[in-house]
Amino acid sequence: MRVSGLLRFLSLTFFLITLWIFSHSYTSFSLKNIRLPRWLGSGSKESPAVKTKCDLSKPCPANFFAFKICSGAANVVGPSICFEDNMIMSSVKNNVGRGLNIALVNGSTGMVLKKEYFDMYSGDPTSLVKFLKAILEDELVLVASYDDPGTKMNDEIRKLFSNLGSSYANQLGFRDSWVFLGARGIKSKSPFEQYLKNNPNTNKYEGWPELLELEGCVPRKVF
Repeated sequence: MRVSGLLRFLSLTFFLITLWIFSHSYTSFSLKNIRLPRWLGSGSKESPAVKTKCDLSKPCPANFFAFKICSGAANVVGPSICFEDNMIMSSVKNNVGRGLNIALVNGSTGMVLKKEYFDMYSGDPTSLVKFLKAILEDELVLVASYDDPGTKMNDEIRKLFSNLGSSYANQLGFRDSWVFLGARGIKSKSPFEQYLKNNPNTNKYEGWPELLELEGCVPRKVF
């Protein structure tokens, strides 16, 4: 009986040891070597971000032009004007300046026609009057202020901008922030305009209001 009991004990011990070794080896094998098929995947992947023209928050529909206009920040950071993913004016391009930065674009083709800046603090306003009077009906006008857009503003310039669809040209003054997109012959006021008054009580920067950013989709003019 003692020999029989000893054999049973040894047999049980051997079985348990063998079972433990097998279980341990199988688990290690499973963790190291088993791979899920690709079609099962390990989880959903995020779809890549869609690149939009001028980095707009959403793409424009067909027959619309994408644009983004940023005013300058105080007298430190220059303005920028982007149209159809083409950065027309910016500090990087070194083609912006104090006052009003203006780009003219063909409203049908999207081609850039002109880009200039006008010093509205110490410059000659007659050059801006001449520029605005030469704008044709099929041209889009994109405007961004920088530093001071209003000191040299006169009644004639205000009227010309109002005729392009501006609602705030009559109020524009010293160191105000202003961004605008309009066109000659517009039947009503342009929906693309932002304006901030220079106010010591609300200014974000010392002596200047905060910069403005205007983006949107403007319909292509079809003739």
